[in-house]
Amino acid sequence: MAAPLASWRAASVLALAAIVCLAGPAAAAGNKTGQVTVFWGRNKDEGTLREACDSGLYTMVIISFLDVFGPHGNYHLDISGHPVAGVGDDVKHCQYIGVPVSLSIGGFCSGYSLPSKKAALDLFDYLWNAYFGGSKPGVYRPFGDAWLDGVDLFLEHGTAADRYDVLALELAKHNIRGGPGKPLHLTATPRCEYPPAGYLKKAVDTGIFERVHVRIYDDGDCEAYWHLRWDEWTKAYPATRFYVGMTASEMTHGWVHPKNVYYDVAPSAQKADNYGGFMIWDRYYDKLSDYTSMVKYYA
Repeated sequence: MAAPLASWRAASVLALAAIVCLAGPAAAAGNKTGQVTVFWGRNKDEGTLREACDSGLYTMVIISFLDVFGPHGNYHLDISGHPVAGVGDDVKHCQYIGVPVSLSIGGFCSGYSLPSKKAALDLFDYLWNAYFGGSKPGVYRPFGDAWLDGVDLFLEHGTAADRYDVLALELAKHNIRGGPGKPLHLTATPRCEYPPAGYLKKAVDTGIFERVHVRIYDDGDCEAYWHLRWDEWTKAYPATRFYVGMTASEMTHGWVHPKNVYYDVAPSAQKADNYGGFMIWDRYYDKLSDYTSMVKYYA
């Protein structure tokens, strides 16, 4: 998938546009949405959340991660040393300019699990009161009165006992589309393997996930088989929108050269009626490589 990026990055926007104009119809993608989601919160040097939203590159930003939760009743937000003070104002700013902001739970550490229905309901109660429309004495709101737009499941480990399905269903009950409330976007960001691990499959099988970001990077099997996995995912959940999850880091296994996004990834993915757009990992690497600025026109 990968190829040297230096010469491509050096090309001007006009040159990129020329490539698009001159390309034959076989390479043209038909089901474009223009939707690009990015993960923010993994490196302090990526800049602020407000800067990410103001870049004009993204249509959704996902804060990562709430990486500790479970039956022990402890919760921990890891946003890589970003000052928490001020993030709430940035969230409101992003929302004001039309960029929704979600919170991803899970991540690459091992401090989370949901081994019972009670644990799942307790996590919902915490999320609702700490990040959404609730207000409960004793529950700290890291972002003040900012009300986030959704929850993303980024689950790198789990067991058959985990009840993310219970969490998803409870979140769906609060997906208020009228009155003083607002929609709550329920998403998942799995590796491309299909079927997914049982603890995630049980959740997605509820049929209530608005979107799934299928990561086609950082996985040895994906380089050769991502097209097949993509088709399996999109056919299994026709009511869910699917986003191609790509890395902006040229050093990550499975990185896709922007030319290959145009000639292969975009037209292949957009054959699915429930194609949703691109997901980019992550804002830090994207800021270094300008990856989204090169591929967003193909989304």
